[in-house]
Amino acid sequence: MRILHTSDWHLGRAFHRVNMLGAQSAFIGHLVATVREHDVDAVVVSGDVYDRAVPPLAAVELFDDALHRLADLGVPTLMISGNHDSARRLGVGAGLIGRAGIHLRTDPAGCATPVLLSDAHGEVAFYGLPYLEPALVKAEFGVDRAGHEAVLAAAMDRVRADLATRAPGTRSVVLAHAFVTGGEPSDSERDITVGGVAAVPSGVFDGVDYVALGHLHGCQAITDRVRYSGSPLPYSFSEAGHRKSMWLVDLSADGSVGAERVDCPVPRPLARLRGTLEELLADPELARHEEAWVEATLTDPVRPADPMARLTERFPHTLSLVFDPERAPDDPAVSYARRLAGRSEQQIAEDFVTHVRGAGPDDHERAVLRDAFDAVRAEETAREVAR
Repeated sequence: MRILHTSDWHLGRAFHRVNMLGAQSAFIGHLVATVREHDVDAVVVSGDVYDRAVPPLAAVELFDDALHRLADLGVPTLMISGNHDSARRLGVGAGLIGRAGIHLRTDPAGCATPVLLSDAHGEVAFYGLPYLEPALVKAEFGVDRAGHEAVLAAAMDRVRADLATRAPGTRSVVLAHAFVTGGEPSDSERDITVGGVAAVPSGVFDGVDYVALGHLHGCQAITDRVRYSGSPLPYSFSEAGHRKSMWLVDLSADGSVGAERVDCPVPRPLARLRGTLEELLADPELARHEEAWVEATLTDPVRPADPMARLTERFPHTLSLVFDPERAPDDPAVSYARRLAGRSEQQIAEDFVTHVRGAGPDDHERAVLRDAFDAVRAEETAREVAR
């Protein structure tokens, strides 16, 4: 069975000030063409269909167009909700839409109810695990403490239990939206840390033939059987080194997996340039970036006059301008933001406690801080779901 694995469309999201709906529409066209060209048997979309719980009307219209075009193909499509989606909104009309071959899986309680597809070698069971916000689903899965690993493990126990009731030789595919250990993140994914831990081990998914992951925006393989497709378009300059693509997965009769990447059309390349303003304007090696979307980091010791206007004369698609004067690490002028770069909320809070009282928090106090951050994230998620 040939499966096209994609995720993280983020319909409605802009790239800095650039409206991406045109590029997102072009991607949908490319997806449909890929299904036809490569004789795809099933399409899987592993979450973050929309960029926010209440998407703009234009994004909803594009999703509606995508549903119609996918249904017209006559190729089954499975979609799960991600942490950016409103599961309830995305899942409206799922039963009716399913009759057209578009299977929406947004209810955690249904994670062990597969969509069964067949090929010449028998059945393949597709299980959709929507994004599982631990604080909201721990009761459903009977776990004592909310945590990503605990709820995912419980969901996968249900999947394996159902799979055990299927005919011998039934192959299996799981769609999931999570941060799996070993994955390489970028700046454009929303933090899903709970209990101080964001990632879950890939071993949680043992026992199935292929795991189609969403959430991280870089296309990557955690193992041969556990892969992220990544986002089809860039959504931050941290993705400048990404090759935007989808996975074309061949699931053999014995459950072995072969996969190749299918590139996605990107409207412009990304470039992250660093140097003094005069260096960026004069360096002939940078000519290849003149039509790219540019993030320029200026290292001038004194902020130059009209830097954006001067940069856009050479790089007309400059979208981000950062000032980072080169100074010694112990220079008091080093910015607060720079000192905090790469540190988690938990680490920043613990550093503050240490600064205020001269001693860091003990284990109990760390747990209190961790629970407080988890409670805020859970409240924010619940508020979005309720909108």
